[in-house]
Amino acid sequence: MASTPTRLERQHRLKTRALPLIAVALAAFIAGVILGCPGSPNRDAAERYVAAWSEGDYKAMHDELSTASREAIKLDRFEQRYAESEAMATMTSLSGGEAGGDETEAEIPVTVETRAFGTVVQPLRLTFGEDGVAWQNSLLFPGLELDEELGRKTELPPRAPILAADGRPMAKGPSLARSHPLGDAMIDVTGVVGTPEEGPDLAATALGFDPGEPTGISGLELAFNDRLSGKPGGTLKAVPIKGGGKGRELGTGEPAPADPLKTTIDPTLQESAVSNLAGQLGGVAVLDAKKGRVKAMAGQAYSVIQPPGSTMKMVTATAALETGKATLDSEYPVVTEAPADGRMISNAHDELCGGNLVESFAHSCNSTFAPLGMEIGEEAMTETAEAYGFNKVPAMFDPESTALVDPPVPTIPKPGEYNNELGVSAIGQGKVQATPLLMASVAQTIANGGKLMPTPFTTEPALQPDAGPVRVSSAKTARQLTEMMVAVVTSGTGPAAAIPEGQVAGKTGTAELGPTGETDSEGNPVLSEDAWFAGFAPADRPKLAVAVMLIEADADGGTVAAPIAGAVLSAGL
Repeated sequence: MASTPTRLERQHRLKTRALPLIAVALAAFIAGVILGCPGSPNRDAAERYVAAWSEGDYKAMHDELSTASREAIKLDRFEQRYAESEAMATMTSLSGGEAGGDETEAEIPVTVETRAFGTVVQPLRLTFGEDGVAWQNSLLFPGLELDEELGRKTELPPRAPILAADGRPMAKGPSLARSHPLGDAMIDVTGVVGTPEEGPDLAATALGFDPGEPTGISGLELAFNDRLSGKPGGTLKAVPIKGGGKGRELGTGEPAPADPLKTTIDPTLQESAVSNLAGQLGGVAVLDAKKGRVKAMAGQAYSVIQPPGSTMKMVTATAALETGKATLDSEYPVVTEAPADGRMISNAHDELCGGNLVESFAHSCNSTFAPLGMEIGEEAMTETAEAYGFNKVPAMFDPESTALVDPPVPTIPKPGEYNNELGVSAIGQGKVQATPLLMASVAQTIANGGKLMPTPFTTEPALQPDAGPVRVSSAKTARQLTEMMVAVVTSGTGPAAAIPEGQVAGKTGTAELGPTGETDSEGNPVLSEDAWFAGFAPADRPKLAVAVMLIEADADGGTVAAPIAGAVLSAGL
């Protein structure tokens, strides 16, 4: 049986057991002292600075600066300096690690992903004033010293070719020596490459191209400049601010050419559209009648807006049929003019015009459609037009490419903004403005049973518009509109659009722009006019939709625009 321990033995055992606890407490105390030392707030500030940078929150970065530094470099200049630095480095993203340091300095490892120079891993060194980070140029990029700034030497890859839908190159070769193997007609859609003096300076240092280097300045060369340019390479350096020396390498990357850009363009249709436009001021747009894809573009097919004239009656007729304001059998008086917008609206050449809705449409009776616009009302008129694409950015490219091209937006007044021009808007005059691309899209919608499709130029999903299909009208209304548009070609104002390959459904248009300053033989002022035609074929199984616009044309739409549309449709069918 064990003996009972003495008091001294019990004390010794307690002291022995307590030693590990004392050691743990001491370690905790020391750690607390270290974490609570003056260097910890600085490390935290360094990590906050880089975290804000990674999120593009320059205000939060600026707030970390000391009072003296914030006064020395204002926020707008601070943001500008960082934008310039990131563009120089072609930075795409940034992340930081765990900071170290003491009461005056902190250092944090930073990883920068770049477009041209690979992954750059360098430390960012921060010094501190009394109440925050001390501003210095070396904070503009990881790895810089106080007397250094960023520099680079870039190497460009070959520019990618632009392919037609069948895979043949429409444009290829070096940036300043592009060739067009399928003929110069392809230039109307591919556009050209040039120098900043010839167009917008899209060198965009953030992409790795230095100012003055060749870049796309029109057409697809402009819209998809980034895509066609590929990935530049080269060396990113830290170079002395005062010059001298080759600098230190921070990162390197190899140039990588882009894959060929495949488009939706049909070379036969493109050649036909350009040759039939024949250098006249205006444009031709051709679309896939079911899918909406662009098949050809000639002239100012999407770059100029003009009043669409009576091609707008496709929109007005849609609104009238959808709202029940008219049926195909609705009857209208045979007159030379009719009241709308508080004044008399005349028919072209003061012709007698009227009958049922089909006949009024076929003969393009302003005396029917201007008052009909008044019956439809502002809200329904605008709503229908906007469903077709008015008051919207054209759905051609992805958002970035659209911003580069900056196409004009077709317009129609909003409700309450017509200012007594609802009737003339219904016949495509007043404040209504459109492009051949939009009016081809209106025809495509009718051909597609009332469903509007986006109008992309390429099959690459990343480069297509964000827009999706839009149900503009019922299939029944679309069939009725088709019947009306067939009548235009068979017995109305558009027989010149007829072709042997199939029945064309269409609508002529002539938009008055204003007096030319000249007079005719009878002393009447001569008006400057645009000639239009929009339609599709074959009417029973639509394949192609087309629109033609001739600015300041020699004759009306049925005379000069309809034959061009017919010739292009014939070439495609």
